[in-house]
Amino acid sequence: MNVTIMRQVKFCAGHRLVGHEGKCANLHGHNYLAQFFVSGGEFDEVGRVVDFSVINRLFKGWIDENWDHGILAWDEDSELLEALGHLQPSKVFCLPYNPTAENIAKYLLTEVGPGLVEQIEGYDIQLTKVVVWETENACAELSINDAESTIAPRLHSGHAET
Repeated sequence: MNVTIMRQVKFCAGHRLVGHEGKCANLHGHNYLAQFFVSGGEFDEVGRVVDFSVINRLFKGWIDENWDHGILAWDEDSELLEALGHLQPSKVFCLPYNPTAENIAKYLLTEVGPGLVEQIEGYDIQLTKVVVWETENACAELSINDAESTIAPRLHSGHAET
């Protein structure tokens, strides 16, 4: 038997999309919602795969420290990085690809999540899916099977305008 639980984390962040053909090429912000799906095959003595508060503490803690009220920038976006370098204080997190909702989900699933899940002792669980809501009407979903084929970095994505 495999059971999946989900915990969501809200955060605010700015970004811009290099090569976007519309208004998302401008620096702008979103009230994001990230949903983290964790799966496991066994229940603990209480009857849980893992307590929701453990997932929240780790994932919300990482997002609050690194992304909330900051700018998510592509590490190849030299114009944005140079401009932000003149602002103090400035919270900037560089991603290895354009910060689309798809790529944000990929980063959380493949780079951030595994290290956070490893910190949870006593449970045999895995982060299996991340959904990133950029607006209440637009989201990107990436599961562990999708991540194996990876989303290639690209200048143009299927980024939905707000």
